[in-house]
Amino acid sequence: MKIVQIEKSALNGTLTLPPSKSAAHRAIICSFLAGGGTVEPIIPSRDMEAAIGAANSLKNGDKIINCIESGNTLRFFIPVAAALGKGVTFVGEGRLPQRPLGEYIELLPKHGVKIESGGSLPLTITGRLQSGDFEIRGDISSQYITGLMLALPVLSGDSKIILTTPLKSKPYVDMTVKVLADYGVEIKETEYGYFVKGNQKYAVRDYIVEGDWSHAAFFMSAAAIGGKITLKGLDTNSAQGDKAVCDVMRMFGADVTADENGVTCAHRELCGIDIDCDNIPDMVPAIAVTAAFAKGKTVIRGAERLRYKESDRIEAIVSNLKKMGVGVTETKDGMIIEPSLVTGAALKGYNDHRIVMAFSVAGIFANGVTTIDDAQSVNKTYPSFFDDFSKLGGKANVFNAG
Repeated sequence: MKIVQIEKSALNGTLTLPPSKSAAHRAIICSFLAGGGTVEPIIPSRDMEAAIGAANSLKNGDKIINCIESGNTLRFFIPVAAALGKGVTFVGEGRLPQRPLGEYIELLPKHGVKIESGGSLPLTITGRLQSGDFEIRGDISSQYITGLMLALPVLSGDSKIILTTPLKSKPYVDMTVKVLADYGVEIKETEYGYFVKGNQKYAVRDYIVEGDWSHAAFFMSAAAIGGKITLKGLDTNSAQGDKAVCDVMRMFGADVTADENGVTCAHRELCGIDIDCDNIPDMVPAIAVTAAFAKGKTVIRGAERLRYKESDRIEAIVSNLKKMGVGVTETKDGMIIEPSLVTGAALKGYNDHRIVMAFSVAGIFANGVTTIDDAQSVNKTYPSFFDDFSKLGGKANVFNAG
């Protein structure tokens, strides 16, 4: 395990962000189903290793697919493998075996797939997925919807994805529709959910992955609290839901502008906000840390699904904020933050990349030194995070525990 020690500093300057993990994940599967083409750039993160490894395992006829700790890889590839008639067993590491898969376990056997599972991993599938009407809840995880969208176009018949509850995190589904369209596959949104025509062919193409708005949130948080940062490589017309970070930081009071030189966020006096994070759950760690340095109360709602991520992120954020002296109350679907003097503390990283990155930002503005364990967890999505953090002026020392 690695620990990062953060000292009081500030982040300023210009940074080119790494490519979007979410877009790359989808493009890797589309490229696999197309049978060719490149996907670039891709950073060598654990999640990308999982996605590329799963595609190669299916290509090579392997019977075991290790999704490492990637929920995207697991939930995207289960229906894809089933659509191809592959008999495989999915395994994983970390908290992944505890993450729920109930929607697939209940749904896919109705469409020709036999599933053997105790409710989570390991999970074995056999048989071939059949087209038809797929009734599924939209308020559990958009990853299920994306997985079906990737798989259903290759089936021989037409299919419907019928949402039995309102869709949460819709921007992630919109991104899936956009990437599929880039590969020549059409998904039609309807009053009941989505219509997917069968017998579609994925086009072979070379795909350029846009910058990652999810990672932008941490640096924009740092700039809003006390700096000025210009971020390059971002598409302001992106389908990524987390581009909403621009609006969120403006709600706090930060100065956010976008032009041909990039997206710039600069510090202004910050005020607390009331925000529903239903469509932007991954931004909650950065929002919570920003709120800790704003004047007035912040209420974060609509984020109950964060309890089933790499950690229970609501619990993790609340616990770490309390250790830093911040007044915070945990709620079922979020938290209420009443800022006070923020002090350095020994924090837990919970083996969760977003918790570590968010509290690294908190640490540079806290009074005193902050340490965070499980610092190696940033390798899941952003291995060069601390290098970029330091380039912008952040004081971060990563070392081995013990």
